[in-house]
Amino acid sequence: MGLVFNIKTIYINEASASLHLLLNFSTQRTHMKKSAFTMIELIFVIVVLGILAAVAIPKLSATRTDAQISKTKADIASLRSSIISERQGRLLQGESSYIGSLDSNVSNNTADVLLFDAYGGATLLMYGVTTKDANGHWLKTATNQYTYKVDGNSILFTYLPANGTFDCDHSNSYCKILTQ
Repeated sequence: MGLVFNIKTIYINEASASLHLLLNFSTQRTHMKKSAFTMIELIFVIVVLGILAAVAIPKLSATRTDAQISKTKADIASLRSSIISERQGRLLQGESSYIGSLDSNVSNNTADVLLFDAYGGATLLMYGVTTKDANGHWLKTATNQYTYKVDGNSILFTYLPANGTFDCDHSNSYCKILTQ
């Protein structure tokens, strides 16, 4: 009987150990499920992010172009106002002519120089505009001719000292947008 008892004890101990291992394995498996994502969940998140990116990127691009257009409208309005203001100052001094040029002899097609900042002691724009041949920037192309690039299109503006106008060709759709 002692032998049978020992076998039963061993058998019970082995069964207990097996049950203990089974419970531990089950607990670990449940724990792993809680801390990991399934493949379906990951694919779903990637698809949602892709859709959001497809919608957001074009909106950001349009916003940038709108900001450039708004800035240029303000530049044009400031320049026109400065031309008139300078003319008024000249009239008070007995001179009826408009300012001769909008820059201080800036070379044509030169980048990283200031335009519209001063001419002959007259300040047009307080800080001027830095030239660059890129979207959202001005560039002097000839005497009293300046281009502004927006959305890859260059819009030519001409200053006429005879009558003080600073304008572009209104048949150009961007010119219409910038000067309305």
